[in-house]
Amino acid sequence: MSNRPNACPGCQQEQFAYPFTMAFQPIVDLRENRIDAHEALVRGPAGESAAAVLAQLDAQNLYAFDQACRVKAIELAARLKMDNRLNINFLPNAVYQPKACIRQTLSAAARTGFPLDRLTFEFTEGEQISDERHLLSIIEEYRRHGFKIALDDFATGYSGLARLADLRPDIIKLDRALVKDCDTDKMRLSIITSMVALGTDVGIKVVAEGIERSEEVDALRAVGVRFMQGFYFARPLFEGLVGVDTIRWPAG
Repeated sequence: MSNRPNACPGCQQEQFAYPFTMAFQPIVDLRENRIDAHEALVRGPAGESAAAVLAQLDAQNLYAFDQACRVKAIELAARLKMDNRLNINFLPNAVYQPKACIRQTLSAAARTGFPLDRLTFEFTEGEQISDERHLLSIIEEYRRHGFKIALDDFATGYSGLARLADLRPDIIKLDRALVKDCDTDKMRLSIITSMVALGTDVGIKVVAEGIERSEEVDALRAVGVRFMQGFYFARPLFEGLVGVDTIRWPAG
């Protein structure tokens, strides 16, 4: 049993005090040459890196930041008339009570008219989760509202296949650390091939991220990777959406 209190201490925090905004990077579908989703990525108000914003985080403002990111991403996506899926990163350790902590997200979607069933929430495999039952309760609550769940940075964090079996996300995103040089590294490509087969077998979408070279694209396509993300296709666009006609599509 979790020893989390009934009261939600995060809800008592003040708003995140530091200004920030979002850039959006597309996730592409190479089978249909279309944009499948856009991931919202934190940036400073003048385009400063995510690291500059994240440097302002501490235990006292983590919840407020997590909530502000959700709202900002949804508001910007609606303002830009995004008609694809919107991927938002979230921090499970900043969620105290799933039903209470989702209220601002629901309110922002209702206020802007952004459809709930086009939201995907990504959590990173690199975040150590002390209470996995709590994380499962978050996933259950999010799915109740029609959200998809993505496990980001797969192959670099704390879990591996056992955690994948426990959490059963809708999407896994293969990290750049695994994808890099997969065209020349037989071990990496073999692992990716196995993940694609696993995803097909159990109904999990596999996204390869951090792709930078055409050779990586070709190798990934050859083993069945359909969804990709990375600088090869398009860099994140500050407060804007990359158009399908400006994406670098590989030949063939």
